Amino acid sequence: MKVDGFFRRVSIKNKMIGISLLANVIILVVNVILMFGINNLSDRMDMVYKDNLFLEELMDSIGRVQDNMTEYLNTKNSDVLTEYYRSEQEFRDLYEQLDDEISSLPFARMERNIKRMCGEYIDEVLLTIEYKRGRNVEKYRVRYENATRIYDYIESAIYSLNNEQFAENSGNYTKLLSAFRRFEMTSNLVLAAVIIGNIIVVTRLTLAVIRPLQNLTEKAGEVGRGNFDIPPLRVVNDDEVGVVTEAFNQMTVSIRDYIDRLRESSAAERRLRENELLMQAHLKEAQLKYLQAQINPHFLFNTLNAGAQLAMMEGADKTNGYIEHVANFFRYNVKKGAEIVTIREEVELIDNYIYILNVRFSGDIKYEKKLDESVLDTPMPSMILQPIVENCVNHGIREMLGEGCIKLEVCRIDDIVVVSISDNGKGLSQETINDILNGSLKPDPKSSGGGIGLDNVIARLRLYTGESDPVSITSEGEGKGTRFDIYLDV
Repeated sequence: MKVDGFFRRVSIKNKMIGISLLANVIILVVNVILMFGINNLSDRMDMVYKDNLFLEELMDSIGRVQDNMTEYLNTKNSDVLTEYYRSEQEFRDLYEQLDDEISSLPFARMERNIKRMCGEYIDEVLLTIEYKRGRNVEKYRVRYENATRIYDYIESAIYSLNNEQFAENSGNYTKLLSAFRRFEMTSNLVLAAVIIGNIIVVTRLTLAVIRPLQNLTEKAGEVGRGNFDIPPLRVVNDDEVGVVTEAFNQMTVSIRDYIDRLRESSAAERRLRENELLMQAHLKEAQLKYLQAQINPHFLFNTLNAGAQLAMMEGADKTNGYIEHVANFFRYNVKKGAEIVTIREEVELIDNYIYILNVRFSGDIKYEKKLDESVLDTPMPSMILQPIVENCVNHGIREMLGEGCIKLEVCRIDDIVVVSISDNGKGLSQETINDILNGSLKPDPKSSGGGIGLDNVIARLRLYTGESDPVSITSEGEGKGTRFDIYLDV
């Protein structure tokens, strides 16, 4: 009971951490025990044939000593003698490791005899080499024969010992292998039992944590469907779920109170809403009447055409030309306002616009063009160049002393068509240029407005080209003019 009470007071975070740690610690402990047992068996299996490997190495070493001695007796070469001493030292190091203690065990007695014979063999070999170097033929032959006979005895003894040990080690290896397989099977069963036990424990503990959340979710679903007359939920645990459950109970009570207050004020609010709708209806009616009073652009275009015909009939050529240019200007705005046009059509609009300005301002604006005819049919959005020229005139040329000049250039650079509009006006500061390109330029309070802003032009070019920088603006500073470059794909 105490454990159950403690579990109810623990937070969900600590519960989940405790469950995870418990499962991982149990699996870790079992794995450590299993790995320790497996490593122990593996080490024992590795030691089984260690004695056989040592005897094989001893056999190879004494064979090298015998071969080097025989070769030296035949050649009397100093290099061969050096090799003999090296192999003789290796052989000494090996047979010194043999056990020479007196024992009743058969393997120990055989090992002691082999070590004794190895010592006698080395003594005979040393005497053989010594007599050979002293040119005592009779003695070195006798010693050589003795050494060879002892060599054969040693070889036979090592072979016998090796076979005996191999037979015994094979039996031990079979036993260890069987024990290893039993241990492996037992380890798998233990590990499976631990995993199943962990799953059961984790599932039970998790359900104890999740079940209150499920109850809370069901009741919250009923509240979401509009049923606020539900009984308060029982707080099972003093953890986060318990806090949320208590808050949920308070919330349902507060919602019921709020609905009651809302119903009381709904009638007054409906009356206010009806008055608001009535006012909006009157406002829309006034806006409609205002729009109906506006000049129809088509009517204005037709009226200008009629005026141009009348001027032509009366012989007023200049008036006729002016009205025709104004009519063409309005016709372009009416027909092309939301279309994709060509550079040629935009240039024609600029021609009409400059003509109209020069009539209005007595020819104060000089207009120069340099056009590459091969790219004038390149498509582009409508109403792009005129707002730029209008900006050059209103904010560059009008405020300068002397004759103003607008230059329009269309050329091709690789796969890009560049449309450049420049003026010789007062120029722009770099801060103003940045504001224009960023769309953060505040409108001039002295401007009459009504036209298309540069931010609108740049935004439409970005949408059309899909590039973030389809326009560049350069100015060498105050009083040195401004240049707008537009980049379009061929």
